[in-house]
Amino acid sequence: MPRFDSLGLVTAIATDRASGRLLMLAHMNAEAIARTRETGMAHFWSRSRQSLWMKGETSGHVLRVIEMRVDCDQDAIELVVDAAGPACHTLAQSCFYRRITDDGSLERIDV
Repeated sequence: MPRFDSLGLVTAIATDRASGRLLMLAHMNAEAIARTRETGMAHFWSRSRQSLWMKGETSGHVLRVIEMRVDCDQDAIELVVDAAGPACHTLAQSCFYRRITDDGSLERIDV
């Protein structure tokens, strides 16, 4: 098991199996990890709603987990996934679709 923080959470990132693209960042608790392992679909812990959720549960844009990896400090998880549609709730392919420019503004980029 990874090393959970004081709230019982670990940071999780999802990357696309085919492209290696970073798709999203979320948090997992022990239950989310267990449900992900049981079902093969990415589950996360919502800090704002204080509840477990499955990615794509309502949109259909699920993340099928191919592999779960833990980093060297055991405080982050990478989910290597096959995505069934956009990963971001904005319908962008990745949640990381903006960059910070030199003047500090945000610029939309194609990812």
